Order: sequence, then C-alpha cells, then structure tokens
Amino acid sequence: MITKAIKKALDRKKAKNWDKTYWGFDIHETMIIPNWSEEKVPLKFYPEVVEVMQMISKQEDIVCIIFTCSHPEEIVVYQEYFKEHDIHFDYINENPEVHSRAYGNYEKKPYFNVLFEDKAGFDPDEDWAKVKQTFLEYYPKAAAQ
Repeated sequence: MITKAIKKALDRKKAKNWDKTYWGFDIHETMIIPNWSEEKVPLKFYPEVVEVMQMISKQEDIVCIIFTCSHPEEIVVYQEYFKEHDIHFDYINENPEVHSRAYGNYEKKPYFNVLFEDKAGFDPDEDWAKVKQTFLEYYPKAAAQ
C-alpha cells in the first residue's frame, strides 16, 4: 500500500536525519487517465491528483521524479501540463542525486523512497485520497500553502 511506503520513507527520513526523500511518479493510470490513442496525448487528471501533487511537489525535502515510458515529445507536453497546474518535478526517469554504492547500483534504475506506479498496485481511484490524508499527517501546514 502506498501509504505504508510514504510513512516508512518519512519515518526513516526523520530517524536517519536525511535532508530529503525521493518520490517517483508514473504518469498513465497513476496521475493521468489514459486514452490509449497514438495520436492524442491524454491530459485528464484523476480526481484529487492536482491538489495532492501541488502539495507534494512544493515540499523542499521531497524530490519528485517522473518515471514514465512516454515518448520524448509526450514528456514535453506533460511537463507543460504539469507546470500549468502548479505541479513541479525535479527529474525525469533519473535520479542523479543518488549514485551507485556498495549497497546498490543506480546506473539503470533510479533510486526512490516512494514509487507511485499502477503496475505495482497503486489504484488512482482510491489511493489519492489516502495519500492526501497520510501526507497531511506529516505535513499539516501543506494544506494552507
């Protein structure tokens, strides 16, 4: 469950005195409702995505990473669409802040503390409300931003 991953990441951040955590976000069937069209890039958010992603992406201690198989020209469209909705990402399909070490090789797999991915069980119809509730437990001032 995504809320368990969020709690684990934020509790570990506090316990280990980390400066930040890294959150990866798939686009289709996670934030954006797919249309399975080869001609038209889908641009409809699931309910609650905009509000929750605005809060998450404004936190200085959370690095937001798009993790997508979208084509480069589609990614450009998504970047503009997210900016129009005041949603900000730091990286796309990479995390240059975490380098390979003895405990992990991050040359081809970006490092995340939390990953929003429909293929891993994220349910956009139910989970965004749960994410909002959990997020606000850790960042109560985010609702006022």
